[in-house]
Amino acid sequence: MVVNFKVFKKCAPNNMITLYMNRREFVDSVTQVEPIDGIIVLDDEYVRQNRKIFVQLVCNFRYGREDDEMIGLRFQKELTLVSQQVCPPQKEDIQLTKMQERLLKKLGSNAFPFVMQMPTSSPASVVLQQKASDESQPCGVQYFVKIFTGDNDCDRSHRRSTINLGIRKVQYAPTKQGLQPCTVVRKDFLLSPGELELEVTLDKQLYHHGEKISVNICVRNNSNKVVKKVKAMVQQGVDVVLFQNGQFRNTIAFMETSEGCPLNPGSSLQKVMYLVPTLVANCDRAGIAVEGDIKRKETALASTTLIASQDARDAFGIIVSYAVKVKLFLGALGGELCAELPFILMHPKPSRKAQLEAEGSVEA
Repeated sequence: MVVNFKVFKKCAPNNMITLYMNRREFVDSVTQVEPIDGIIVLDDEYVRQNRKIFVQLVCNFRYGREDDEMIGLRFQKELTLVSQQVCPPQKEDIQLTKMQERLLKKLGSNAFPFVMQMPTSSPASVVLQQKASDESQPCGVQYFVKIFTGDNDCDRSHRRSTINLGIRKVQYAPTKQGLQPCTVVRKDFLLSPGELELEVTLDKQLYHHGEKISVNICVRNNSNKVVKKVKAMVQQGVDVVLFQNGQFRNTIAFMETSEGCPLNPGSSLQKVMYLVPTLVANCDRAGIAVEGDIKRKETALASTTLIASQDARDAFGIIVSYAVKVKLFLGALGGELCAELPFILMHPKPSRKAQLEAEGSVEA
């Protein structure tokens, strides 16, 4: 089998530095993250001058609107997570990938490999969707591989000799399903006998993007109130951990029905409602969390953020979660009864063959 690698190439404005990488997405498996690898090729003049070349992994966290910045105030943090000198090469043993070995043979003596390890506590790539007319930089977490020349890694880089290539940190769904989500809530009423019981069950805990969610609803009305209608919705929770009150929710899919209603005292109701959360249905809404690169046509809703420990929440810029919420409407005097079930929404981990086809082409 012959594998033809697809390689991403980007040159500095002065054409003295060229960066080669065979992928721009790196998988976070909660306990470890795939290493970031690539090749830097220098012009002969830079090699003769023995110029120092540095590579850095930069995390750009924008937590406020660019249009609201004034008087030197910036709603943005730029963190350098990893920094290393590539040329002249340091005395470090680098375990080369097959792509690096092939490129080194092809590109000659002016090519220098690098490998960086992204911290496991760094946040996943996610941005908040803007209106179509908004040209400003979106809020969210984005990553860049930065290549520049200077006297040291803290030296100010010049635009003509600097490369910034955007990359993404992604998480894929676990291979095993968790416990089936189920909850029962009850409500009693002042000066009224009996209670209203709502039981909600999902068919599973883990869903893939574009998959139908089955919401099983069972209502037992042992009160003297009347249930007017039932509403089920999928809510996306976004937690900007930098702010104490930076938590908000967006309803991204919903269904409302009066079938089987009014539900009179002493009656029961069993119903299955189907919901499919997609970005297509929310493409014109600002504030929806989407995958890190919104310029890609295949952008989807942001996946659920998986965290190894709740103690590590502060290290994550934006945490995304999903939940199904069911409401029973009892009229103006009766109020509402709500039940909520969290679930996981993620992409399945692609097979090795699918990864090769995404990066290049496979020929038998």
